Amino acid sequence: MVEKKLDRAMKDFLWNIVDIHSQFEEIHKTWAELLGITEPQWLIVMAIDELDSGSGVSGVDIANKLKIHAAFVTNQTKSLEKAELLERTPSPEDGRFVLMSLTPKARSEIAKLAKKRQALNATIFDTLDERSLTELNKKLSLVKKNARLASQKLSIDIL
Repeated sequence: MVEKKLDRAMKDFLWNIVDIHSQFEEIHKTWAELLGITEPQWLIVMAIDELDSGSGVSGVDIANKLKIHAAFVTNQTKSLEKAELLERTPSPEDGRFVLMSLTPKARSEIAKLAKKRQALNATIFDTLDERSLTELNKKLSLVKKNARLASQKLSIDIL
């Protein structure tokens, strides 16, 4: 009986994650449309905004953050550069690599969305205080780590 309850709880958790992912995709699509870009491009812009400490971000770092292929990042960032939302500059340490940073235009567009994003976050996290959210993040990080390990085990057929 206990095992069935645990199995049900795990299934419910996984379906909740699927549903949350779907809702966030819709939210990202809406933000992207407001900037005139695609949802993957929006995520790249957000990753750069998150990762850039002032000297730019490599395509590999963006790809790692988003769990996508670096070639896709290269392709999409060229479009974002044409839209004047990011700048691509050669790395001062190794000219073969490009570092990307958001343009003032991108930062301005993101700033225009700030109030809506804050209101949205307040709605999403309405029932969670800082402590609860911190604890939830710790637990989700453990689940993420274990899911990565399970995926690796599955891919090499040791489960």
